[in-house]
Order: sequence, then C-alpha cells, then structure tokens
Amino acid sequence: MKQKRVSVWGAGSWGTALAMVLAKHGRQVDLICRNQDSANTLNAARENARYLQGLTFPDSLQAISQNDPKLADVLQQSHATVLALPCAVAEVALEQLKDYTMPVIAACKGINPVSLERVDELLIRFVGKERTLLLSGPSFAAEVASGKPTAITLAASNLDLAREIAGLFDDSNFRIYTSMDLVGVALGGALKNIIAIAAGVAEGMHLGHNAMAALVTRGIAEISRLTVACGGSPETMSGLSGLGDLLLTCTGSLSRNRKMGMALASGLSVEKARTYVGQVVEGEKTAAAAVQLAKKYNIEMPITQIVNQILVGEVTTKNAVMLLLERPERHE
Repeated sequence: MKQKRVSVWGAGSWGTALAMVLAKHGRQVDLICRNQDSANTLNAARENARYLQGLTFPDSLQAISQNDPKLADVLQQSHATVLALPCAVAEVALEQLKDYTMPVIAACKGINPVSLERVDELLIRFVGKERTLLLSGPSFAAEVASGKPTAITLAASNLDLAREIAGLFDDSNFRIYTSMDLVGVALGGALKNIIAIAAGVAEGMHLGHNAMAALVTRGIAEISRLTVACGGSPETMSGLSGLGDLLLTCTGSLSRNRKMGMALASGLSVEKARTYVGQVVEGEKTAAAAVQLAKKYNIEMPITQIVNQILVGEVTTKNAVMLLLERPERHE
C-alpha cells in the first residue's frame, strides 16, 4: 500500500492531520488547499501553523491549490481521496471528484439543513455507493497529528473496500475498525455535535458531573432513536462512531461544539460565540436539520430541539435548562 498515492481535499486541522498520518511512512500525499498562497505557505513552513502549530509535515506530504492546473493529474494518480471539507462546501470538490474512479472517503460530519441529506447520501449522489466511504470516530486532529493513539471507524457498503482503504492508514497509533453501516456512522458523527453544544452549555453553567452524565446518556438515546428510524444499526451507536465520538466531543477541551456551548452559556450571542470558536461548528446547521428529521420520523429529541431553540434565539441557555428539567418523568 505504501506506493499508492493519496490526496486529501481540505487543509483545515482534520484534513491536515489525516494527511500527516497517511504520509507518515513515506506515502506520497497531496493536501489540496483553497488557494495557491495557502499551498505555498504550507510547503514553505512544512507545518500548518494556523491549526497544528509545531507539528512538522512528513517529507512526502505536499500542498497543492484546488485551482492548480496540475490538480487533474494529481487526482488521476490518486488511489483514494479523503474529503475533509465542511459539509456546506463539500459539493465544490465532489463536482470534480465525480469524474474520476477512485474511492472517496468523507471525513466531514453533518446534515444538510435544507435537503436533510446525510454525508453518505451526499457522496452517493456524486460518486456512487461503490466509491463512498465514511471515516468517523473520537479523534481530535491535534492528537492524531502528534501521533497519539486513536481508534476510529471506516464504513463502506463493501467490506473488502473498507479493509483495503483502511490499509492506507498504515500507522499503529491510528487504529481503524471497519463497518458496513453507512447510515449509522453518518448520523452518529453528525448528531453528536448537537449534544456537544448542550454539554458545553452545561459545563459553562457549572451544572456538575451528574448533569453531564445524564446529558450524554440521554443524548445517545435520542441519537439512536433517529438513527434506527433512518435505517441505521443500533449497534453502531454503542461503537466508536456513536458513543465513542459523543463522549469525546462532549467532554474534551478541544471540541469546537462544546466550546460553542460554553460561549453561549457565558452570555455571548450566537454570532459572537461563532467568532470566539474561530472554526466551523457543524452542530449549528445539523441541529436545524435534525429537528426536521425528528419531525419527519415522529421521533422525540428534546435535547436536540432545545439546542436548536438556543441557536435560533428562541430561548436563553438558562431557560433551556429549566425546560429540560421540567419535562415529565418517564420510563427509561
């Protein structure tokens, strides 16, 4: 596998971290950036100082602009392409990738708030099911890039393809478990971001460990309900791309969604909280989409609904907590 070239589209923290893992043992990896200035800066500095300062690129990792005339040749030579762009702008890359034959591994998480399209559905629409894979699980980019042990899920409709692509990440500190549940992996990765915003609110309001444990537990329950309704497997929700990712995003200090919730709890507006975080918070748009999906499938998702109400300015964080606590007691 080492001789097979791989491209990574998206030079944010996560895309850069994955590119570094792929290139760690000498594989040629092309990190596709937004513009030529960004590519030049990364190649000259040999690090992504904006997101992963102090972590040096492997020699076989090179950045290239998405507007570079040589990009077509790079993609043609790529055995696989990792898509590490925010969901909102992923279609720009997919429009180009649809004309090739390599597998596409989505490393983004979210649901389109207008079409209610999951990430797996987005990829399938452009590149077909046989080329679609999803990479998801508890994985902060900084820890992955620095070589700290990480376990993650790679899903595809074809298990042999999942195993083949998993072999590209030939790093003992980056352990991949394969899955055939595209729906479950897509929804687990997307919906946990909403619960993490709620966890940030709870942390920011100093509600304590008991409240956090209850939030995570009830959070995975409502994620599971919607996942099963959409055709996903309940077993996936107890794995890395379900409970594992939820735990990390709700409790880890590097979580953008948790940070967003904490900022909201401090009294910042949504706009100012967004600026404070400084990176895309996927849970924002996903919350709006999840509320619509819950209504479509007649699924009860109280935490998701409350988070969405906070984000659209219908309730304050203080009132949101009271609304959840005042819900009637029920059988678990």
